[in-house]
Parts: sequence; C-alpha cells; structure tokens
Amino acid sequence: MDKMFSVEGRIIVVTGGLGQLGTQFSKSLAEAGAKVAIYSRRPFSKAQIAEKFPGLEDRIRVYEASVTDKAALQAATDQLIADWGVPHVLVNNAGIDSKPDGAADQNAPFEEYPQKYWDEIIDTNLTGVMLTSQVVGTKMAEKERGSIINVGSMYGMVSPNQALYAYRLERDGVPFVKAVSYAASKSGLLNLTRYLATYWAPKKVRCNIISFGGVKTGSYDKEFIDAFLERVPLGRQAEVDEYNGVIRFLASDASSYMTGSNVVVDGGFTAW
Repeated sequence: MDKMFSVEGRIIVVTGGLGQLGTQFSKSLAEAGAKVAIYSRRPFSKAQIAEKFPGLEDRIRVYEASVTDKAALQAATDQLIADWGVPHVLVNNAGIDSKPDGAADQNAPFEEYPQKYWDEIIDTNLTGVMLTSQVVGTKMAEKERGSIINVGSMYGMVSPNQALYAYRLERDGVPFVKAVSYAASKSGLLNLTRYLATYWAPKKVRCNIISFGGVKTGSYDKEFIDAFLERVPLGRQAEVDEYNGVIRFLASDASSYMTGSNVVVDGGFTAW
C-alpha cells in the first residue's frame, strides 16, 4: 500500500506553486520524495527557495512562466526536461478570483460587471489550464504516461450563494455581489477535465479535477465566515494543509484507474 501511494522520484509541475495552497502542495510532494517544478509568474532565486522550503532545495525548482503565456510555458518545460526529464504529473493550481477588498466594480452587480475582470479571470483560470496542459500534457502523452490534476472549486458545481454577502450592503451601504467569472471559469474546468481525460486516455494520460471548499485564511469578515459555516455540514473551513492528501493520491498509482473524475472535498457544502 505504501508503494501504491508513493510519488518518490516523480517529476511534478505545480503552477502557482508559491501561493497559499500551491506552497502546501509543493512542500508536501517534495517531502514525499518527488521533484517539484514550480511554474511562477515572478522570478524566485535559489536563496528564496531555501528560505521558503528549508531542507527541500534539491527537490524544488522554480521556473518563471505565466500560465497565460504559451511561449514562456514552452521555454520553462524545455528547461525542466533538460534539467530533470519529462514530468509525470501536472497540478494546474494557478488561479485568481476577485478580491473581497478590491475595487468596488470587481464585485458589482452582474448587470454592471466589467468585461476586463471577466477576461482576466477566465484567461488565468481556464485558458491558462488549457495552455499549460497543451504544453506539459503533450510531453507526457508522448511518453504514454502521466496524471493531470486540475484544481477546481465547489463554485464550479453550484452557484455562489449571494445571501452570504448580503451583510455588506447593510454594513457598507454598497452592494456586494460574488462575481460570475470565477464560478464560470471553474465550471468550464470541469468539462475541460473530462475532455482531456477522454482525449488522452489512449496515451495513458489521466486527468481529474478536485473541487475544493473554503480554506481557513483569516482574510474574510467574521460575518461571512459565520454565515458560510452554517452551510457546511462539518461546521468548519479546511486547514491550509488539508488538501495535500488528495493531491498526492491523484499523483500516485493509487488512483491509476481514475480519469475524468471530480473529487469533491468541501466539508459537505454541496451535499445539501
């Protein structure tokens, strides 16, 4: 059983691997013996890697590449292959959302929602996954092996409940609407996952998606958290390291007969 769940020696690409969840995935996989290649929009020195991932410097490298720039993705992947070889796993983790404390029009009513925010979020969360999968997945398909893990959201399955944000109007006097773009991007990711799963099945490349729930960050209003937790059967948010296990499962041979699946890890939010 230990061997089945092992990722020892596997080369794993993690996009957005320096972010909150990406850091957890990268660290966990490297600690389990994988070689982790982080694709990041910003440069990151060896000294910074040593500071952020102490003791794992030999197993983690950062390649500068935005998921919306195919040429940069290709260059990063070519360098990765020269350094370590063809990846075994791709974790499409990079993603953005409108910020709760961002400009008011980021959370404007649908009728007034600016296209520029729609384009930005769709480009990163959906087009970025398509481009990264094109570049890295093609290399895995040539080797006839691999696992693509897409990081989705419960909001790819259900619409955001606007009642969770109603307190903002009463408190601030300004309407606050959870924007359409994030949910649409994650919903599109569900079917992109199924498409790649069936398309690359003859090449033995698997593709699955994980629909995550809320994560404890300390960056949300107490009013929002209280209302949100009333709708979560387990009554809490996920800890930041609580998704590591399912990532490792899908990266290992323990999930060798899984493809096209949506693994829901949301504390039960979508169960009722």
